[in-house]
Amino acid sequence: MTETYDAIVIGAGAMGSAAAYYLSRRGQRVLLLEQFEIDHRRGSSYGFSRIIRYSYDSPEYVELAKDTYPLWFALEDELGEQLVTKTGGIDFGPEDDPTLQATIASVRDGGLSHQHLSPLEAQKRFPQFRFDDNFAVLYQPDSGFLRASRAVRGHVRLARANGATALDNTAVAAIRIGSDSVEVLSSRGDFSAAKLVVTAGSWAKSLLAQTGIDLPLRVLRCQLNFMSPADLPMHSAENCPIYIAHLRKRDGEAIYGIPAHDGSGFKVAFHAGPAVAHPSEIDYSPSAEDVDNLRPFLRAHIPGVADSPVQSSRICLYTQTPDEHFIVDTHPENAHVVIGAGFSGHGFKFSTTIGKMLSDIALDGSTRHNDSLFKLARFSA
Repeated sequence: MTETYDAIVIGAGAMGSAAAYYLSRRGQRVLLLEQFEIDHRRGSSYGFSRIIRYSYDSPEYVELAKDTYPLWFALEDELGEQLVTKTGGIDFGPEDDPTLQATIASVRDGGLSHQHLSPLEAQKRFPQFRFDDNFAVLYQPDSGFLRASRAVRGHVRLARANGATALDNTAVAAIRIGSDSVEVLSSRGDFSAAKLVVTAGSWAKSLLAQTGIDLPLRVLRCQLNFMSPADLPMHSAENCPIYIAHLRKRDGEAIYGIPAHDGSGFKVAFHAGPAVAHPSEIDYSPSAEDVDNLRPFLRAHIPGVADSPVQSSRICLYTQTPDEHFIVDTHPENAHVVIGAGFSGHGFKFSTTIGKMLSDIALDGSTRHNDSLFKLARFSA
């Protein structure tokens, strides 16, 4: 027997958990399906924290961040727990780096509080770091981190409190799209609904292929590393900002990190990783080589961490679009199917807003939030 709901959400990571929450807030009978356990480690949403920031090289993301911070604070109030910690954040790199210059311009033009520091000024302010003489440093005081797993579990908990059904360890076998409804066949039975929201992360491409679309997504295997510096207080959230190093020309990729907090260790990672054809090919065993490749950067710019032992490392998946902008749109042939995909390693901070946008699009056909960058049609132009 097929169970019927108003809306089905496939994938209970950052975006799907938020979409289920916002749909349930609007009185929808929601079914949230997750192929693994809630808050699992195989995808993109698990962990201590993710960076949250206004500082972006695209003005559209600056404006989206302005929508996002208040939603996180409202969610904190509803949950009765802290999700956002402001540490301040620094972007640094050569003065002429185009992404750094674009970030400085976006923050300035967006009217955000910030400081443009010389290398000497920045080093006095942030003694954990070392900056080359030709560097520029942007400081933005509202940057910090989100407690990632806590946010996912919080969205699910509130969705359930609003009447949503969330089933974990429930793999989707097939999607059948009708003219005004969908049917989802799963390992726990068959379900139907008027609306479907697909937020399946690195599994979105293969899942949606059966509906006739080929999403331009590739899956990257990225390693997150958490170090144990000798002077842990100096490198902890109370005394250290989040950081993004714009050094792609030198190091091959941007490098970023989050200060230690809640026992996490000091985070450092490349904003990239090798591509695989499908997430089933991922080797989840961390590599010592990845840490070795980061140590020259650490010796040059965060020397107190450079020779520290590794507290832990784990694999996180990026699902990347060609332009690294998100996909938040309806299915090109079926407007009652909504897609959230391709968050390219920088989507978590926006996840509560993305969930609201997906809910709005599913129920109203549009959203008040600016989704101009996220249309699927840009790949078929």
